[in-house]
Amino acid sequence: MPGLSSEAAEELLGGLPDVTILGVLHGASNYTFLARLGPHPPSGLRAVYKPAGGESPLWDFEAGTLYKREVAAYELSKVLGWPQIPPTVVREKAPHGVGAVQLFIDADGRHFFGDNSSRADTWIRVALFDVIANNADRKSGHCLFDAEDNVWVIDHGLTFNVDHKLRTVIWDFSGQPLPPDLCDDVERGLVELERGSLAGTMAGLLRPPEVRMLKRRLRGVLDPRWRFPEPTSGWSIPWPPV
Repeated sequence: MPGLSSEAAEELLGGLPDVTILGVLHGASNYTFLARLGPHPPSGLRAVYKPAGGESPLWDFEAGTLYKREVAAYELSKVLGWPQIPPTVVREKAPHGVGAVQLFIDADGRHFFGDNSSRADTWIRVALFDVIANNADRKSGHCLFDAEDNVWVIDHGLTFNVDHKLRTVIWDFSGQPLPPDLCDDVERGLVELERGSLAGTMAGLLRPPEVRMLKRRLRGVLDPRWRFPEPTSGWSIPWPPV
C-alpha cells in the first residue's frame, strides 16, 4: 500500500482480523497463499501467507521453521538497512495456523537477470545479505520490481543454517572486498545481535547455534581479508535459477 511505513505495515499484518485466502501462489515448493487482511478493498491489505503446516519436509532444515526464517531475514534487513524485504511478521491467528505473513508486492515481470548490468549498489547489498544470512535459494525471480522501480527481495525460508548453504544467481561480485560504505551497517548488525534488540528478536526465531553462526558470519565479513565468495560448483546456483 503506497505511503505505508514498515512499522504500520507490521502492525496491520499482525493485527488486522478476517484473514481471507484469495488463492494459491503457484510455483512455490511450500503452500503459499495470497490473502487479504481486514475488510474488503479499498481498506483491506493484501499479503503473502506461508503457514508452518504447509512447509515441505527438508533434510537440512528443521520442519516448521521456514516461516520463522522469513521473519528473521526481515528483522536482520531492518537493522542493516538493506536489502528491501517486504514487512514480514509471525501471525498466530490465520486460516491454516501459525505462519509468516508478508506484505504483497505488486511487481511487474522484471527480475535480476534482466537488470544485473545496472544497479550495482543494490545488487551488492543483496549479495552481501545472502552471504550473511547464508541464503540457500537466491533465485533471479526472488528479486521484484514495483511500479516505482524499487527492488524488493523475497523468499528467505532457506536461510540461517549452521552449515554453509549459499546458493545464488548473484555471483557478480566474487573476489571483491567489503565496500567501505557498508562496514558501519555490518558492525551495527553485529552489535545489535550481541547486545541489542536484535538479540532477543532472533532468539525467538532461530536456534542458539544458528544465532552463533550468524554472529560468526558478520564478524567474518568485517575481516579486512574477507572477499565475496566464488561459486564452487554447479550446486552454487539454485535450480531453477529463475
